Amino acid sequence: MKKFAFVLTAMLVLFSCKEREPQLFILSNDSGMKVSITDFGGRIVSMEVPDREGELRDVVLGFDDLKDYYPERNKTDFGATIGRYANRIKDGIITVDGKQYQLPRNNYGHCLHGGTLGWQYNFYDVVEVSSNQLTLRMDPPDGDQGFPGHVTAYVTFTLGNDNALDIRYEATTDAPTYINMTNHSYFNLSGSPFAYDVCGDALWLNASAYTPVDDTFMTTGEILPVDGTPMDFREPKLIGLEIESDFEQLHNAHGYDHNWVLDTAGDDTVPAASLWCPVSGIELKVYTDEPGIQVYSGNFLDGSVIGKEGAAYGFRSAICLETQHFPDSPNKPQWPSALLRPGDTYTSHCVFAFGVR
Repeated sequence: MKKFAFVLTAMLVLFSCKEREPQLFILSNDSGMKVSITDFGGRIVSMEVPDREGELRDVVLGFDDLKDYYPERNKTDFGATIGRYANRIKDGIITVDGKQYQLPRNNYGHCLHGGTLGWQYNFYDVVEVSSNQLTLRMDPPDGDQGFPGHVTAYVTFTLGNDNALDIRYEATTDAPTYINMTNHSYFNLSGSPFAYDVCGDALWLNASAYTPVDDTFMTTGEILPVDGTPMDFREPKLIGLEIESDFEQLHNAHGYDHNWVLDTAGDDTVPAASLWCPVSGIELKVYTDEPGIQVYSGNFLDGSVIGKEGAAYGFRSAICLETQHFPDSPNKPQWPSALLRPGDTYTSHCVFAFGVR
């Protein structure tokens, strides 16, 4: 298929022992929405969404220069397609069919987002592209970041005329391994993260339970009810309303950085979450067939990362809504399994649907 006309290139860089030019693809629809995606890390660089006045606002954090996504410039996950395993694996250890594998311990002694050089820090291959759709492929060898199995994984982004970005993941393997892919966009629906944090936005979660964490952000293996706690978002609530409460889980995670257990039972036609910004009037609804959603309230953003138009991304200037299997599922047999075996196909589906109210 003919490559979409709006393709930008950055300077040649040396990465993973080969030179390659990162590319930027702009998807658009008849409603005026635009989504820019780079093949480096499968990252969503921008989402330009109409606000209540019909003006476009870029609602995700990122960089103007594609080179700034490289880890030697900024070690961030802005907009990334995460793999092999989103979120944390305890002590960086997995066991597959009785054999133990040591993964990188890159976050408080645990393996986070696939390791030190997870897929977000590598190039995806471009498989197919059109004006409103892009398919990328990752083809990591056996032993990549310590994980077993040669995996072939795909992510397809489709922008509909209803202002919904549909993201579908698929993967196969030649040996048993664990797969848990997600998108790691940092949302600020005001379009002005330098001026407005997300504490004044209203969050709703279709979840009556969550998985608590210890002070290294690792899940304990419990599933606890949200009832009567600051973790209860079953009715829309301002993110900042209880985020500073004297509650152990908020202390452990320095705010919200938890996996919620969705009540959707894998039905991706039922909303899993919604986020509404009173500044812009933009509302984001999230749909997924995954059992969980990780909500991260930007607790480690501290102004040291300089993003688009020279903006310093400050404390809680964005929120992540990551659809996925639960953290550390490989070591929690009581939870839905993320094990992929040869002959089977991993699939995952997420929709970011935008509107105004």
